[in-house]
Amino acid sequence: MPHHSAHHRIRIKVKKLNKSQQRQLIKRSVLAVAIIEPVMTIPQIYEIWYRKQAMGVSTVTWSLYIGAAFVWLLYGIQLKDKPLIISSSLWIVTEAAVVAGTLFYR
Repeated sequence: MPHHSAHHRIRIKVKKLNKSQQRQLIKRSVLAVAIIEPVMTIPQIYEIWYRKQAMGVSTVTWSLYIGAAFVWLLYGIQLKDKPLIISSSLWIVTEAAVVAGTLFYR
């Protein structure tokens, strides 16, 4: 029987970041997520527009998402928060594509 114990841990050396480096890492991570997260809607857009399948996709729900993204966009503009502006704008575009598809292919 193989021996599995806590004594055989893999140790990874992680460089300690100073406060400025931590802020920069978080800022870059948030910007990446601001772009990646709305892009994750592409499979839904593909399903609707290329397969012409909108059954089960709620037009009302996705329209409400647009409204929420618009509020976040206004807030991002007020704060001059680039990741929030980018993310909200991309959400509005992707959500509008879903809503338009649900209206077109019903």
